[in-house]
Amino acid sequence: MTIYVDADACPVTRIVEEVARLHGIPVVLLCDTNHVLRSDYSEIRIVGAGADAVDLALINRCRKGDLVVTQDYGVAALALGKGARAIHQSGRQYTEENIDTLLYERHLGKKARREGKHTKGPKKRSPEDDRRFREALEALL
Repeated sequence: MTIYVDADACPVTRIVEEVARLHGIPVVLLCDTNHVLRSDYSEIRIVGAGADAVDLALINRCRKGDLVVTQDYGVAALALGKGARAIHQSGRQYTEENIDTLLYERHLGKKARREGKHTKGPKKRSPEDDRRFREALEALL
């Protein structure tokens, strides 16, 4: 198993590394050329800038049994399709049972924004969010 992190602006990268180190699981952080990452544990893969460059590189690398950390529902759906597991930075696990609903809600949100409707963004991250993510990640592993 390898943990792949969609690391562009990912707030839980260090938590992933801490937990992975405890379990001896390799981590690959993928980011585009607009981000600078450093790690003494993870392999860092820098991908050319582009709308979905990191997403495509991550999906091309992950395999059955791997774990993907992403906030992108589309990436999660593709990972599930390859037999990998996926988790959101909130700690929510993506599953075959919830991914269709999440993708549909994303579609409705994009449609509303195209029509000029204002939608809420994510709330500010808290230490409680980090605790929830750590616990969910430990449970998955």
